[in-house]
Amino acid sequence: MNNSRENKTRVDLIIHNAMVLTLNDSDDIFHPGVVAVSDDEIIWVGPEDSWPARFEPREQLDMAGGLIMPGLINAHTHAAMTCFRGLADDLPLSVWLNEHIFPAEKKISGELVYQGTLLACAEMILGGTTTFCDMYLFEDQVARAAHETGMRALVGEVLYDFPSPNYGPPEQGLAFTRDLIRAWENDPLISVAVEPHAVYTCSPELLRTCNEVAEEYQVPMIIHLSESEDEVAQVKERYSTSPVMHLEKLGLLTPHLIADHCVVLDDEEMDLLAERGVSVVHNPESNMKLASGVAPVVELLARGVTMGLGTDGCASNNNLDMFGEMDTAAKLHKVYRLDPTVMGARTVVQLAVRGGSKVLGLENQVGCLEPGKKADIIGLDLDRPHLTPLYNIYSHLVYAASAADVTLNIINGRVVMRNRELFTLDVERVMGDVRAIAKRIKP
Repeated sequence: MNNSRENKTRVDLIIHNAMVLTLNDSDDIFHPGVVAVSDDEIIWVGPEDSWPARFEPREQLDMAGGLIMPGLINAHTHAAMTCFRGLADDLPLSVWLNEHIFPAEKKISGELVYQGTLLACAEMILGGTTTFCDMYLFEDQVARAAHETGMRALVGEVLYDFPSPNYGPPEQGLAFTRDLIRAWENDPLISVAVEPHAVYTCSPELLRTCNEVAEEYQVPMIIHLSESEDEVAQVKERYSTSPVMHLEKLGLLTPHLIADHCVVLDDEEMDLLAERGVSVVHNPESNMKLASGVAPVVELLARGVTMGLGTDGCASNNNLDMFGEMDTAAKLHKVYRLDPTVMGARTVVQLAVRGGSKVLGLENQVGCLEPGKKADIIGLDLDRPHLTPLYNIYSHLVYAASAADVTLNIINGRVVMRNRELFTLDVERVMGDVRAIAKRIKP
């Protein structure tokens, strides 16, 4: 490297001495490599021995042979449900939701959602997640918690036909959503979606109005869709058609629709989702735990459907570990199809990063390491027994690495965690607050 001080460019951060997995269009891997960050943006990525001599970094992070890669994107979760972790396990979806979760949610408050989301953010940051997509109640508090902890988030208030403990009568839900959109419209980290819960909890009129609001503000609309056979049966009994075809008849299968789960689909419905440009989020561990079934992910990907990966909430998973989710996603489809070649490691990593960025409409900001993208970067320590030797980095990320291997998390150019130390929240205090909340939920 040339050490000439002429024409120096001030750079905030140089991360070096590591394998750099870019996930860019060329699938570049630099070993060793360097990522340069200025303010909130990546300004250079390349080999260790060729970063521009003009760069004068304010700070250098030596990753000592580790891995640098884009942050993971949890494309579907309910962050505040960390407060319900382990509350009601080993139950069918309908029983779990109607007899346990909905009743518990009648007791919730903005404070519960705020504290539960802080706990979720701590877990996600420590596990290498930089962006999450949330659907829940009191989403203004989710946005507040995510903003305070420095996480990137797409949030939306859950809407349905019955009264909400947050906004009250259903007709006030859309007013709350409009206010939320306007409140965060210029924020660099927080964006807002319109989020009707599901076809079986939302009338056709509510669904249409949700879509109108999404179109008015040019934001995504997000819905749980075809999550189980029971859901499909309910919708067919009520509307004489499946959830997907119901949305098609309402004219709601659009490129701004994000459909979570999509477990129970036939060929015609998969073709339709692809033709209409609907994005889908796969949540394998939640679907397994609730025995909802196995989503036809291989078939959807073959049709060109944009897909991301999510954990769902801690009441049905019971964690927010995207490394575990990747491992499950890869193995589940292999054993389900009795084909070890499907859902290869590289495909799964792409789902957890670039796929998620595309689903959430953030592909111009995050999802790979290249100049012009926001500096959402994580680092892993590869010098560990379970990560030795290293032949294929994608294989390691899916089948060997864990959330505990993450040692660095940078979001929008800000170091929010280093060496397992969180800088944007007091995790001990947050855990104590959630333990106190749990005693009120289930004395």
